[in-house]
Amino acid sequence: MLLLTVVGQAFTAAGYALEDRPAQHAAGLFRFRRALPDGLHGVIDFQLLAYHDTEWSSGAPSRFRVMLTRTDKANPAAPSAHPRFARRDLAALVVADFGVPILPGPDHWWPFHDTGSLGHALGEAGSLAIGYGMPWLSGDLLPPPAGT
Repeated sequence: MLLLTVVGQAFTAAGYALEDRPAQHAAGLFRFRRALPDGLHGVIDFQLLAYHDTEWSSGAPSRFRVMLTRTDKANPAAPSAHPRFARRDLAALVVADFGVPILPGPDHWWPFHDTGSLGHALGEAGSLAIGYGMPWLSGDLLPPPAGT
């Protein structure tokens, strides 16, 4: 529910809809999908590794990451030979590909300990997904050539 509260309106405005898959949600996978030209799909996955509320107080943070996929397959995890197929972790795209050192590194997972820190982390990840991920998925924003 907090995911939709924080990013839902902006993702919907950009044409992305949360897939209604309760079993995936229960396992911590929240997938937003949008149809792109040429029979492709833009997919934004939020993968959650959650610990129970009682463990939050013990110092073990829950965390999530965001994976971006442009594919012609119904299942974004399936291999594709499409020439525009691409899969990239959002943190790696921002930090390594675009060279924006806003996160600790390209393998970053957003940690959180409570609802407040989860909302903040979702806001940061959602902003990066809107600013970098969505335009990259559509092909409107490309990283600079290597070495520039």
